[in-house]
Amino acid sequence: MISLILFGGFVLFLILGLPVAFGIALASLAGILYYGFPMALFGQRLFTSVDSFPLMAIPLFMLAGALMGHGGITRRIINLALALFGNIRGSLAHVVSSSGVIMGGISGSGVADVAALGSVMIPEMKKRNYDAGFSAALVASAGSLGLIVPPSIAIIIYGVSTQSSIGDLFTAAIAPGLLLGLLFGLYSYYYARKHGYPIEGRVSGREKWQRFKEASWALLMPIIIIGGIRGGIFTPTEGGAVVAVYAFLVGTFVYKEITLAKIPRICMEAAISTAVIATIIAATSMFGWLLTNAQLPQTIAGAILGLTENKILLLLLINVMLLVVGMFLDSGPAILLLTPVLAPVAASAGVDPVQFGLIMVINLTIGLLTPPVGTAMYLASSISGVPILRLTRAFLPFWGIMLGVLMLVSYWPAFTGWAISN
Repeated sequence: MISLILFGGFVLFLILGLPVAFGIALASLAGILYYGFPMALFGQRLFTSVDSFPLMAIPLFMLAGALMGHGGITRRIINLALALFGNIRGSLAHVVSSSGVIMGGISGSGVADVAALGSVMIPEMKKRNYDAGFSAALVASAGSLGLIVPPSIAIIIYGVSTQSSIGDLFTAAIAPGLLLGLLFGLYSYYYARKHGYPIEGRVSGREKWQRFKEASWALLMPIIIIGGIRGGIFTPTEGGAVVAVYAFLVGTFVYKEITLAKIPRICMEAAISTAVIATIIAATSMFGWLLTNAQLPQTIAGAILGLTENKILLLLLINVMLLVVGMFLDSGPAILLLTPVLAPVAASAGVDPVQFGLIMVINLTIGLLTPPVGTAMYLASSISGVPILRLTRAFLPFWGIMLGVLMLVSYWPAFTGWAISN
């Protein structure tokens, strides 16, 4: 009965148009009333779910991303990519693919990267007669890599939920992130040759070096994060603080594009983004606690294991479930709701928590690009003006690439297992 109240209430509130976090919170409140728990428990559980030192990494990385965005980083990364790929057919498409990977190592947010890349690159690609559907699908797919490439906010949420090593998760995510960027670039080259897209022109070695020097401050950011965490110099939370200070110093004193007048706006952007995520975390943690109290995760795990104990089929079932959920829920709520249910099932099949975390994140990244609630897809459609139906067709090759990498992560543990600490 409690499951019907929780999920039925959640679906009802979504149909009524409430934001996901409020729908989950109100459904949880109905569950508390059903159990007869004191109302004070509702506020207490909401507070304790976000009263976590590791979760402090999220506002710090959000602040770092906002500082880097306003500090001219996006433009310098794109300029460097143009210098490197200007002599290849379809240069702008390669700029998008490579910039998506680099920017993912800065912001930690796929949607933020889609907005940043799209606002700059889609108009430029239109001027050079690139197909609008291809341009929008490429920008959305490459930008969404911010959900995979460290310091991914989704990975931090998963790591906190499962008590897994965030350093291991970050390191293991590098290979799938780079592979996806490379495959997007290869497809872009094929598409550009097929349609005769232009070469932007060669850039001299001196100019390349100059652009590299300008972008080097941005390129150091992922190295600082991964190297510091893996080297034991700081925790992920402390790493967020280090990178935020680094971003402020670079944007203010090196690039000189962050002024005192911009700081309130930057802080407000970071605060709003953090508040959205924190509200979702608080609500879904309450929801998950009620589900656990009802022993629903154990019931679902038993049901899935009852269907098959074959690891290959089990992972296939889990992937299908995550793909379907990703079509309707953003990564944060989906991770917090499903991790308690699916992580024990994956563990019973011998899947390492780090490997399973990447399986979850890649599935939910694909969800950003699929209707009916694909945030990155709708954002790209809005920026480009391409209708969703036409854009859906343009996404087919990118979905195929991402599903291929997902299968690689799912069925070849060594692809991510090398990063796991002993």
